[in-house]
Amino acid sequence: MKNRYVTEMGMGVDVHGGDYTKAAKRAVSDAIRHSSLNFFPVLGKSPDDMFITVKIAAGNPDAIDKKAVAAELPYGTVTVEPVKGGLDVPGVNNDLMVIVNAVVLVHLDDD
Repeated sequence: MKNRYVTEMGMGVDVHGGDYTKAAKRAVSDAIRHSSLNFFPVLGKSPDDMFITVKIAAGNPDAIDKKAVAAELPYGTVTVEPVKGGLDVPGVNNDLMVIVNAVVLVHLDDD
């Protein structure tokens, strides 16, 4: 049975250029930046035992490179799930600012 051990939230922005992948990577980085997971030895696990789901909310979820976002996490089995959300802010001269939200969910198999 997989149990959730960590839930982290983050936000990322690409201020100029409307790059949803760049904003998504920044959101994941923001979510994990202050985490220090120290429970692995107590559970008899390693960081590679993690099952990580990254839910990304963006104005254009199809524009997100899921492999590039997954690469922001150095351990575990990572699944990236883009969904509709976030915020697109039109700028001057067709310059688009995109704001993306991320939640990083970490599960371990306790069997």
